[in-house]
Amino acid sequence: MSEAAAPAPRGRYVAAVVHGDAAHSAGMTPRRSDGVLLVTGRVGAGTDLATAVDAAGLAARNALAACADAAACAGRTLLRPVAMTVWVACTDAFTAHSAVADGASAVLADHFGQDGLPARAAVGVCSLPGGSPVEVALVVALAPDRPR
Repeated sequence: MSEAAAPAPRGRYVAAVVHGDAAHSAGMTPRRSDGVLLVTGRVGAGTDLATAVDAAGLAARNALAACADAAACAGRTLLRPVAMTVWVACTDAFTAHSAVADGASAVLADHFGQDGLPARAAVGVCSLPGGSPVEVALVVALAPDRPR
């Protein structure tokens, strides 16, 4: 599925898990597949909206890649995203969380089409791992098993 592999976990967890008919990603930040965090900072204090939108897109690509890899290992394929949470590390005055999350939604719309958008939450927080401005977690429904 993915142009690039999802970054390896940076702690004691897995990048994604398949359970039942869904793949659940860990929270993904805007890292390259080699683990390098490409953007740091808080939105509204050193990180502007456009940069945060792009970072959310990269984090969503990482979450999607992790789900696709986990699904492939289970012999399954992705059907459509059903839920996404986007955390935004920001100042108290910043309120455009949904605009940042739209960067993640755009990646999913590009991959699954406009009708493939998930339910979504965008949440402001004071900090995220490694100083990332965004983190994205994704739940993707899997296509039904094919008879073997």
